[in-house]
Amino acid sequence: MAEASRRRPKTKIVCTLGPASRSVEMIERFLMAGMNVARFNFSHGSHAYHQETLENLRAAMDKTGILYAVMLDTK
Repeated sequence: MAEASRRRPKTKIVCTLGPASRSVEMIERFLMAGMNVARFNFSHGSHAYHQETLENLRAAMDKTGILYAVMLDTK
């Protein structure tokens, strides 16, 4: 039983970052709530748009000290 409590969860919380959720403040809230993976949907938005979102994501990580993964959805 003690061994089971030390296991890492096998699931991840994935959040798609879009127009309403790409600010540094909103991303910080997602990280504090348990987001593990930030998803970028390249079907929408320009490369500059996604670059700015990634910079916001990095700023939120620096502020919170919480690490995350990035998933790029290209199709």
